[in-house]
Amino acid sequence: MHRTLIGVTLTAVLLAAGPQPAIAMAPDLGDPQVVASGLTVPWGLGFLPDGSALVTERNSARVLRITPGAAPVTVTTIAGVVPTGEAGLLGLAVSPTFNQDNLVYVYFTASSDNRIARFRLDTPSSQQVILSGLAKASIHDGGRIAFGPDGMLYAGVGDAGVTSNAQNQASRNGKILRMRPDGGVPASGNPFANSLVYSLGHRNPQGLAWDAQGRLWAAEFGQNTWDEVNVIVAGGNYGWPTVEGTSTDTRFRNPVVVWSTAEASPSGAEIDGSTLYVAALRGQRLWTVPLTGAGGVGTPVARLQGTYGRLRTVERAPDGALWVTTSNRDGRGTPAATDDRVLRFPPLP
Repeated sequence: MHRTLIGVTLTAVLLAAGPQPAIAMAPDLGDPQVVASGLTVPWGLGFLPDGSALVTERNSARVLRITPGAAPVTVTTIAGVVPTGEAGLLGLAVSPTFNQDNLVYVYFTASSDNRIARFRLDTPSSQQVILSGLAKASIHDGGRIAFGPDGMLYAGVGDAGVTSNAQNQASRNGKILRMRPDGGVPASGNPFANSLVYSLGHRNPQGLAWDAQGRLWAAEFGQNTWDEVNVIVAGGNYGWPTVEGTSTDTRFRNPVVVWSTAEASPSGAEIDGSTLYVAALRGQRLWTVPLTGAGGVGTPVARLQGTYGRLRTVERAPDGALWVTTSNRDGRGTPAATDDRVLRFPPLP
């Protein structure tokens, strides 16, 4: 239930979404535009080359196309989604070669497992499952997917409530997976032979983001004490369930940021320039974490605290704006009349 990560480097966004600003532009967090309202648990979010966004709804299994100034349009409903608890239609990623292949990827809970599927936006009713057999549960399903700057698809997969999964290298649960766009094992770069497992020892990772140096950062739900941000390396073991937070056990890699679970419960993550943004559910805030450029961090600062309720996803748009989704209708929030919302914070002039 707790320890519940997406993002992209500027390079990956360039590939997926066309022309970009030359440098990162800080968002004006005091000047939001509501680009969609009346949604129920918007979860995944990815941008198309024209600047519009695709957004998943966890419980309805709808994929919506959202354009500022226009009403959301239903693109498709993903077949076979079985929502329960934290499970349902979760992450979404737009192919980095969308202009050539027109592909969109989704992570969802089916009747027997969690899966990743893809579809062409011009024929969205034809959906191809590229990965199945991930253990599902009503909690700890992970669900975030994102393309890295290497063109590979990464997925944060929760332990499905079975803590031993996280340390079991043969299990794909409690892991961050790295795969080819067709779901296969990459020819190189994965630490274990014939395996999609990229890192292990995770409880419920739901934020994935890359910095300008190509490092992968992941946000992860803790159990009762510490939520985490980790710098992910191939083959790294991040300690769950032996460790929550930091330790002196040299078998495990320590997080670079920890928060109490009341302060965070981090879901989505994004890096824009030298700032890591982390959307907090229980903490009801957007964390901004300064990055040093050498894999270190400065002091995190809480923004939007209590202003919009539970925050699920944060993504940078092609025009430099920061988009944030609320998650107040997920059964754990106090929804406003207009919830759930997709908010756009424009870049400062």
